[in-house]
Amino acid sequence: MRAPKTPRTVSDPRTRLAVLGSPIAHSKSPVIQRAAYAMIGAPWTYEAIEMTGDRLPAFLDSLDGSWRGLSLTMPLKRDVLPLLDRAHPMVDRVGGANTVLFADDEVQGFNTDVLGSVAALRSVGIESLETVHLLGAGATAASVLVAVAELGAHRVVVSARTPAKAADLVALGEREHVRVVVQEWSAGVGESIPDAVISTVPGGQNDLEFPEDVRATAVLFDVAYDPWPSELAIAWQDAGGTVVSGLELLLQQALGQLRVFVAGDPDAPLPDEQRVLEAMRAAVA
Repeated sequence: MRAPKTPRTVSDPRTRLAVLGSPIAHSKSPVIQRAAYAMIGAPWTYEAIEMTGDRLPAFLDSLDGSWRGLSLTMPLKRDVLPLLDRAHPMVDRVGGANTVLFADDEVQGFNTDVLGSVAALRSVGIESLETVHLLGAGATAASVLVAVAELGAHRVVVSARTPAKAADLVALGEREHVRVVVQEWSAGVGESIPDAVISTVPGGQNDLEFPEDVRATAVLFDVAYDPWPSELAIAWQDAGGTVVSGLELLLQQALGQLRVFVAGDPDAPLPDEQRVLEAMRAAVA
């Protein structure tokens, strides 16, 4: 059955949380979330559960009133959409949810990947972008596309192993007033150097080579964090370029999830939030 209506406080009976995905054994989310709960004094538990999309409906139906929320990773961010009773506007905007809150007798969906991506880029001083080269065309790529639109990007080149799968990104770009150009995976960056190269490829898998002037000039944001450094990150570091790790995204989107789990609002900062973030960061240092 679905979780009953309960107040949104850290002391209510909803104490169980988990991250779902496949594969999930490598996830650092449990150690990050647990560090945050210790900092805010919340008596919550958080575990990692192997989960596929076909099993997700039965899993949600099996949860009782002890469950507060879930973090979702591949491949569940889109699979969960038809199972939600209510979706935060960012979920509809992106077309994916990475967070579930059980509250008000509802299954509520949120997306904190956009917030996390913007914060990760700002962590290295990026306040605006014009052109971006995006690797990959999955659910995370959609969140990144919205994030770079928030930072002012007007042109995004998408390299996709199967270009037809990027059609949704083209449509999303139109809604976000961003021109999205899709190309074959091996086509390269072209004559102009983008402001940022962003890889959303799972596990950091990459066989592309970027010229040294691109690696030295464009910021690399690689959403992968295991293994780290990724092949792309090593190539960028060798050229003296700026690299944003996927671990920074993981931390920042997790902070947004914590806001949801505490107050039901990804945009509502927590009391003493910087100290909470520092505790989360220290847990994976």
